[in-house]
Amino acid sequence: MTQQKGAVWYEHLHTEKHTGARRGRIHTPHGTFETPMFMPVGTQGAVKGVNNKTLKEIGSQFILANTYHLWVRPGDELIAEAGGLHKYMGWDQAILTDSGGFQVFSLSDSRKLDESGATFRNHVNGDKMFLSPEVAMRIQNNLGSDVMMQLDEAIPYFETYDYIKDSMQRSLRWADRAQQYHKKTDTQALFGIVQGAGFRDLRTESAQELVKMDLPGYAVGGLSVGESKVEMNRVLDFTMPLLPEDKPRYLMGVAAPDSLIDSVIRGVDMFDCVLPTRVGRKGTLMTRRGRVVIKNSKYKKDFSPIDPDLEYYSKNPIRTEQFGNLAQYDVPGYSPYQNLSRSYLHHLFNANELLAAEIASEHNLRYLLNLMEEMRTAIENDQLLEFRERVLEEYGYNKENARLF
Repeated sequence: MTQQKGAVWYEHLHTEKHTGARRGRIHTPHGTFETPMFMPVGTQGAVKGVNNKTLKEIGSQFILANTYHLWVRPGDELIAEAGGLHKYMGWDQAILTDSGGFQVFSLSDSRKLDESGATFRNHVNGDKMFLSPEVAMRIQNNLGSDVMMQLDEAIPYFETYDYIKDSMQRSLRWADRAQQYHKKTDTQALFGIVQGAGFRDLRTESAQELVKMDLPGYAVGGLSVGESKVEMNRVLDFTMPLLPEDKPRYLMGVAAPDSLIDSVIRGVDMFDCVLPTRVGRKGTLMTRRGRVVIKNSKYKKDFSPIDPDLEYYSKNPIRTEQFGNLAQYDVPGYSPYQNLSRSYLHHLFNANELLAAEIASEHNLRYLLNLMEEMRTAIENDQLLEFRERVLEEYGYNKENARLF
């Protein structure tokens, strides 16, 4: 089924016959993009260590930006004055902004939460701030992102049933307030967030009430926050069937290769996470053959390529609605980093060269974006389970005592 209305809509292409995996496209005011997809995180309007040209070359589609951080600096009103976040950061493809709620609850120890919203002090200068569903929408309307997230409470997974129930129900009321306040429905889409931790009845209530709002898309929040992967899959097993088939489905904060595949099997379309660039800056690489901690001394004389099996540039076209779906991003077929040795990257990290973090961050993003490209092909060919077994075997998930993400 295909939903063709509003600023953002989902086009379904194929369901993998052995699983619930979906192959589709998301249409936005800034282009049409292939799903399932991974979205690089540009917290403050920039993906750390990777420029926009490179992001396109390696296959990025959406970029995620952070409402809280851009509100604190440089300010959403300044960005609106500059023509919106796309123009301000020079990115002409889709942008998703989160609500800022996670940062309020993770960065501030002095927060006060009630029905109206959250009062807290920002992490930069300690100024007192107030974030409500309406304020979060005003900021995101000013930013001009294609997809906006409702404000919800970011809570630990292992809270009590009563606490999670109260929080989930408040987040539902906040979603309703956000929908009522939303000012730019013709150019921006508001996604709701399903909460409820590991409690099936609470997830069901959250999903059913959000679906009644007929929002353009739905996210599953409150996962990948300390629970096991088995537990996350259990929750997705009973949550994903509750969400509409004709709307995008977004799992927040996930980037481990096994979790990406297992979540796609359960019907997820969109993912984001800071993991690839964060661990890359610290010297950890995600490769076709597993995790590589490049600072380790064993790589000092390793003259093999960083990842000989990885194609560094994307071959997938980028569709743009402005050009009638005919334009393609013309990319070269060779990366200047493709044949650099592990020894050289090991040296750059030990010498504290800035280029080290840039290479590692680009590499990790390309690994995940390539994984999603191959996953889309596997879905089209009804071979996702075989693809899963191959990836897990190559990455090392079947090896005893393997350290993985």
